[in-house]
Amino acid sequence: MGGPAGGPRHHAHRDRAGPGRRRGRRRRAAQRAPSPPGPGVTGPAPDRPAGHGRLLAGVVWVVLLLGLWLWGRGITDGSGAGSAPTTGDVAAVGRPLGVALPPPHDPIRGAVPRRVEIPSIGVDAPVIARGLDKDGAIEPPPFDRPQTVGWYGDGIRPGANGPALLVGHVDTETRPAVFYGLSATRPGAEVEVTRADGTVAEFTVDDVQVFTRARFDAAKAYGPREDGRAELRLITCGGTYDRASRSYEANVVVSAYLTGERPAGKPGGKPDGKPGGKPGGNDAG
Repeated sequence: MGGPAGGPRHHAHRDRAGPGRRRGRRRRAAQRAPSPPGPGVTGPAPDRPAGHGRLLAGVVWVVLLLGLWLWGRGITDGSGAGSAPTTGDVAAVGRPLGVALPPPHDPIRGAVPRRVEIPSIGVDAPVIARGLDKDGAIEPPPFDRPQTVGWYGDGIRPGANGPALLVGHVDTETRPAVFYGLSATRPGAEVEVTRADGTVAEFTVDDVQVFTRARFDAAKAYGPREDGRAELRLITCGGTYDRASRSYEANVVVSAYLTGERPAGKPGGKPDGKPGGKPGGNDAG
């Protein structure tokens, strides 16, 4: 697979599509993953040299178009159905009736993620940074740590302007893994990221999509939903399992945006309801 120099790729995840699947041997393959699509930080100190994200943003979508579908190849020899239903090229989960999403919080200083919680699906997992191997592929969480989430450490830090990328396995050869329930996430669900600076960045899910191969739109999958927002992308494999190619035919992509910030150890709470407002006493510098 060709691509611009410096465009990172993902190794394969060993996933399954749903409960009761037979599992077989694991094989790894590479997938290209996004570099920072925009400025890394809104705050006094940038997380990386100015313009780094803008330099790569113009080429990363081509890289993703070529590489996304290799993430999760060679998973099992069994048959299986997708982790979420799909119709057409993209299946989207709409906002439940009566759910009003909170206004976005201004981006804050990016910080290294240590833990991610998604209470609605029972996720409470450590996060580790994953870099690039000698072939330029992003290393996934180790297969002997299936309940660990990987963060693309050279990308956006959670809380900063732009989409931060978190990836996880769906299952192992013996049991469900950390993102097994990701396709069941719905708009309005809370995602909390405990960060190395002692704060918790609070995100709200606003979009859940299952992207199939046909007419895959990488910009839609990985690009900012709205300019000027701090966002998350949580990604795993999904769709129908193809026995012939030993791969899944889709990826589950959950998008969330920053809606609050608080010190770690304090109860969660929503912002004051004003667009772009910061919760009292939690301003980030």
